[in-house]
Amino acid sequence: MSTSSELLTVEPLDLQFPFELKKQISCSLYLTNKTDNNVAFKVKTTNPKKYCVRPNTGVVLPRSTCEVLVTMQAQKEAPSDMQCKDKFLLQGVIASPGVTAKEVTPEMFSKEAGHLVEETKLKVTYVAPPRPPSPVHEGSEEGSSPRASVSDNGHGSDFSRFSVDKGEPQENTSEARALITKLTEEKQSAMQLNNRLQRELDQLRRESKKSQSGGIPFMYVLLVGLIGLILGYIMKRT
Repeated sequence: MSTSSELLTVEPLDLQFPFELKKQISCSLYLTNKTDNNVAFKVKTTNPKKYCVRPNTGVVLPRSTCEVLVTMQAQKEAPSDMQCKDKFLLQGVIASPGVTAKEVTPEMFSKEAGHLVEETKLKVTYVAPPRPPSPVHEGSEEGSSPRASVSDNGHGSDFSRFSVDKGEPQENTSEARALITKLTEEKQSAMQLNNRLQRELDQLRRESKKSQSGGIPFMYVLLVGLIGLILGYIMKRT
């Protein structure tokens, strides 16, 4: 909201401070020069000890905008009704070309001296400070799964999770049992083969004794070596 004036447009007309105890709070004023001349300004307040205005005097160049920062000092107590009676007064006057902010004097705003002074009154309002975002509770978001219920003895009743966790060890146990069964069958087959070879070897020995009176036949040596290889293979597999 702005005021209708010939020299300066002031925004806002209501200085709103998000009131918080023991904390400095600032609010900005924007002064827009509507003329083709330099306009000097001065800011006054009914409670100068409570507020700091920077700059409190200055010059707004033609067709330009100047920012004024109003800071309320930290307050130790809050008003009971959160109402503020403080007021501000903005004065504006046409200044000479080339005048600077340091050259602005109180006499330039003296009506007794015949200067045309434009005045704009501003009020102060306390508003509630912005609230911090509320924390999001676990499980309250849309699409989230509910928590598992708890029985009287304190144990959770989410049995589906328990069965899934136990599935992998059961599968490993089945594989181990199948491997043991396979190795056992191979061992039994090897033992049967060994017994068969042993019987054939005994038969060859008896036949060799009948046919030859001395020396070890070549066939006997070959069979002994073959049996040793088979037994070594069986021991490695088991």
